[in-house]
Amino acid sequence: MKGIRVRLEQDLKAAAARLRRMDGNVALEEIPGVIGDNSPFADEVDTIQLNEHREIGFATRELLVDRVHRLKTALERLREGQYGTCVECGETIAPARLRVMPEVETCVRCQDRLERYGRQLQTVEAAFGVEDED
Repeated sequence: MKGIRVRLEQDLKAAAARLRRMDGNVALEEIPGVIGDNSPFADEVDTIQLNEHREIGFATRELLVDRVHRLKTALERLREGQYGTCVECGETIAPARLRVMPEVETCVRCQDRLERYGRQLQTVEAAFGVEDED
């Protein structure tokens, strides 16, 4: 279990460092500067590209924040002696799955069920015109 703890801590440290670097890059992008050339559409194209780049950065940041949270939760579960046990069914999570993604909380079968349920819920919401609150 010590090897697992070390791996989780290393992954957490790397994800947190990447998140800190991203926050610095986002701050630098906010600084106005000379944009584009003198063509009539340069400012519009530059604005579109900047917005696209910013959106990708926000999405990546959100994924990293989620990963940091999952890694912290995995370390907590390890301390409590619950690491490697599926939070849905209570069965042991396959060691190969934990090696690939040490922060997972569900076995493959339960994860598949959760993903299928999520897709079905999205289909039902779309059919009834329910909008996502995110």
